[in-house]
Amino acid sequence: MLLLGCIKEVSDYELVISLPNGLSGFVPVTQISDAYSKMLSKQVAQGELLEDLNSLSDMYSPGTLVRCIVTSVEKSADGRRSIKLSIDPKKVNKGLNASALALGMLLSGFVSSVEDHGYLIDIGVSGTHAFLPRQKAQNYIKAVKRGPDLKIGQNLNCVIVEVKNEGRVVHLSVDRSEVAASLATEQQNWTLSNLLPGLVVKVRVQKVAPLGIKVSFLSSFTGFVDFMHIDPEKSTNYSPDQVMKACILSIHPTSKVVRLTLRQAFLHPGGSPNQLSSDRMGAVVEESTVKAFYKQFGAVFELDDGTLAFARLKHLSKTRKSFKPGAFKTGCKHKCRIIDYSLMDEMCIVSLKYQIIEARFLQYQDIHTGDVVQGKVFALKPIGMQVKVTDGIKGLVPSMHLADVILKQPEKKYNIGDEVRCRVLECSPAGKKLILTLKKSLVQSKLPLLSNYEDAKPGLITHGFVVCAREFGCIVKFYNDVKGLVPKNELSSEPISCPDKVFHEGQVVKVMVLKCEPQQERLLLSFRLSSKPAPENKKECTPKKKQEVKYQIGEMVDVKVLKKKNNGLEVSVLEDEGKVIASIPTVHLSDFVANCKLLWHCLQEGDVLPRVMCLSDKGEHIILSRKSAVISAVQEEQVVRSFSEIQPGMLLTGYVRNVMPFGVFVEFPFGVTGLAPKVNMSDKFVTDTKDHFVVGQTVIAKVMSIDEEKQRVLLNLKVSECSSGDSAAESFALLNQYFKEMKEIRNLLRRRGEPNSHGCELVPGKELQLVVQDVKEDGSALFSGSCVTGLTVTATRYHLGEKNIVPGEKTKALVLHVDALTSKVYVSLREELLKQK
Repeated sequence: MLLLGCIKEVSDYELVISLPNGLSGFVPVTQISDAYSKMLSKQVAQGELLEDLNSLSDMYSPGTLVRCIVTSVEKSADGRRSIKLSIDPKKVNKGLNASALALGMLLSGFVSSVEDHGYLIDIGVSGTHAFLPRQKAQNYIKAVKRGPDLKIGQNLNCVIVEVKNEGRVVHLSVDRSEVAASLATEQQNWTLSNLLPGLVVKVRVQKVAPLGIKVSFLSSFTGFVDFMHIDPEKSTNYSPDQVMKACILSIHPTSKVVRLTLRQAFLHPGGSPNQLSSDRMGAVVEESTVKAFYKQFGAVFELDDGTLAFARLKHLSKTRKSFKPGAFKTGCKHKCRIIDYSLMDEMCIVSLKYQIIEARFLQYQDIHTGDVVQGKVFALKPIGMQVKVTDGIKGLVPSMHLADVILKQPEKKYNIGDEVRCRVLECSPAGKKLILTLKKSLVQSKLPLLSNYEDAKPGLITHGFVVCAREFGCIVKFYNDVKGLVPKNELSSEPISCPDKVFHEGQVVKVMVLKCEPQQERLLLSFRLSSKPAPENKKECTPKKKQEVKYQIGEMVDVKVLKKKNNGLEVSVLEDEGKVIASIPTVHLSDFVANCKLLWHCLQEGDVLPRVMCLSDKGEHIILSRKSAVISAVQEEQVVRSFSEIQPGMLLTGYVRNVMPFGVFVEFPFGVTGLAPKVNMSDKFVTDTKDHFVVGQTVIAKVMSIDEEKQRVLLNLKVSECSSGDSAAESFALLNQYFKEMKEIRNLLRRRGEPNSHGCELVPGKELQLVVQDVKEDGSALFSGSCVTGLTVTATRYHLGEKNIVPGEKTKALVLHVDALTSKVYVSLREELLKQK
């Protein structure tokens, strides 16, 4: 369906369009024009900003009329309809062809190229070269004041001023006076299949009815002007055979029904409809008078300032049952609230619903930073939780703000539909951006809010949250993205040499302002509100001599690789300026045995490894671990610190210390060990224990029994016994960690520029074009190809399928597995796998 729309809002990724009859639609950034989409794709491919690619806000502004075509109508989860639109001329002008183009036609076009003498314009007509001479654009460029040139992707109302070679070449003008005076005529040979919204035509009144006026135009066409589009100044003065100007609003593709408007703002192309003053939006009108009631649509009211407003049927009463048509006779008065403004109808949209009139928040502009709001959880996403404050207002609670502490599994605390009480951290009405916090300490805080640098007066005490803790101190954030620095000497009354051991990201803190420079947005803060001692239960690091520093098990440190040894890495602890030497055994580089060897191979002297955990500290011998499952277990306190804490039935994360013929010894953080006998090692029958486990493998073990006298622990390693219940979540978390590490390994190999580093690009499932190199006696085959240079590519007899291949033959193959360490790639030629691609 073709419609005339008016730009209501412009964001980075879409245009919000006001449509006739109070509707709204959305034009995604990819539905502007071909030239603009190509530039977007080029920018994404290059990964850097293109100088000649302008943002939507550089080219479009609210109030501009545009021709649109409906591409889809989708229903959202809450039952609302979302209208997706396109303004691409290839879709809007698809009914036109080169031979139909005529002098004086008003078309919508887009700048596709900037040339020396003018601009190439995309008018969406195949086989037609449309050109806008520079002199025909100068007045327009000066009037719109958007720079010295038109921009690629910019929308223009163009009038055809010259047609050559049967429409294969046309010259255009965007001169405002020529566009405004344009009129669609019979000589231009418009048909119902190529008629466009936005055309101004002369119409003859055929019939005047309560719901609108039936008109004829361009000699043979009929159309309809509904009650919302009759000129309010002349609403009662229309009579049959009267001739006047009208603008086409919409053309239905199947019924060919044409709707028009008689409102003055639309009768000169290139004009702009009247806007609503911002202070009226959300206003409550105590007495609005019913002007007309339409039983299938709603009612038109006259507001206290004489302007007209429309209320849809569903907004006339709380429920359908409570609706009384008798209350809406002409002259009846009602209390209402302005909830929207339809640019295309130049009319306020109002509601008579009590709950809307009394609502605290109606639009994003009503919400202020620091407000405490009630909302409903409607989605849980990796970046955080989406909360619905009202039907039209939605906010985001970032993951860091779901609770006073960082939640590993927020879905266990929150469910869809839960009522939550949040505080507004940031609200940007222009971008419809609402950031909320659920941290109780912030929601319940009675201290003054800090939402701009001007309010940060020395001595002010307020609540904030830590976003970064480093050796130089802490960065603390407040409301509206205001942030400041707490230097090292202001962290506590006692010296703290390692702030990141004492303070963590997301921690709510009470701070005092020391100094503020609003112009530079510089803010200096202090945690020293009084002479109280430093926070308890927080380990403080003080500089000591080499190897005298003691680390607690579970403590996180950043390290630098000093030396590679056969059994692991020798590293220095960065927090102690490299004076402390520790080691990471190869088996502790990852939870995944294969990745351990790969990481050892990839890492080099000088590489920095962040957030490694102290596993044991026996004098001068500090052992560290990068096993994420073990680190998580320690951080979430799912560990035992001594033999006395162990209880039968516990699930504990540990790693294989030794594999014996009779069973497997498993060690846990804090030094407790246990034995899983051969019968309890696997759900499968165990012949040789070494076929099932290797030293260093991360495992989850279930405590079966304890012998306090002999200090022995018996364990069960059967997968069926060792799941916490949510096995799917556990599996996905492990997979996610594995792929994260593989990405890290790929980056390391690329950075090193290793000859076979491109092998890391070969992910399982990728289809390759290969050449058969050799077929071996055992039925397996070797392959070569430009995409696998330097790699050994092989397929087993089974994975050749039924194919009888010969050396030199070209074939398709699917990657099954890549062993980056040995540079081997295993592939399959089986049809059933290749077909799935």
